[in-house]
Amino acid sequence: MASHSPTLLSMANKMVLPLFFAFSVLASFSHALVQDFCVADLKSPDTPAGFPCKKVSLVTEKDFVYSGLGVAGNTSNLIKAAVTPAFTAQFPGVNGLGISLARLDLAVGGVIPFHTHPAASEVLLVVEGTICAGFVSSANTVYFKTLNKGDIMVFPQGLLHFQINSGKGGALGFVSFSSANPGLQILDFALFGNELPTDIVAKTTFLDPATIKKLKGVLGGSG
Repeated sequence: MASHSPTLLSMANKMVLPLFFAFSVLASFSHALVQDFCVADLKSPDTPAGFPCKKVSLVTEKDFVYSGLGVAGNTSNLIKAAVTPAFTAQFPGVNGLGISLARLDLAVGGVIPFHTHPAASEVLLVVEGTICAGFVSSANTVYFKTLNKGDIMVFPQGLLHFQINSGKGGALGFVSFSSANPGLQILDFALFGNELPTDIVAKTTFLDPATIKKLKGVLGGSG
């Protein structure tokens, strides 16, 4: 049996990975070009990959238009703020496109507490008022800035971030996300808005039980 040259084998091995990568990219492009869009069929169950596509014959221009962001949200609540989403559930046309938006209304003293979006990065555009916004990196470095009308700020995917109305009047912003369903977890509710026992919360946060029970009472938690 003929022996193979070590040099030829080495060259072949070096070519395998680039060729595999090239074919993978081509395959992904081919899959993406199979259809122009995938309007969400909201009558079907959601999946990790998004909603199934509505039949093209049932798609209309209404699926690609959403007017909900033109209406101010109700800020008569604990945080004096409202977020009006335009995610897949409200705006089926963004399904599978990797984009979505939301409207952010902040009354005087309003705040969007520390929260994360596990599935998306976020960009905030301030339209009215003044908003103090920031995020904490995985190295616990804090980046925050007071934003005025026309300013934008980006919040990397998965990092804790916040927005506070730091002005004397109401504030309005619009946010865009790099996912049709960015996900949301608010830190305060994750700690105090559930049935996690007070003694466990105390041990993991170093807060005294009285404070924890008070916060649970405000945020609807128990235990």
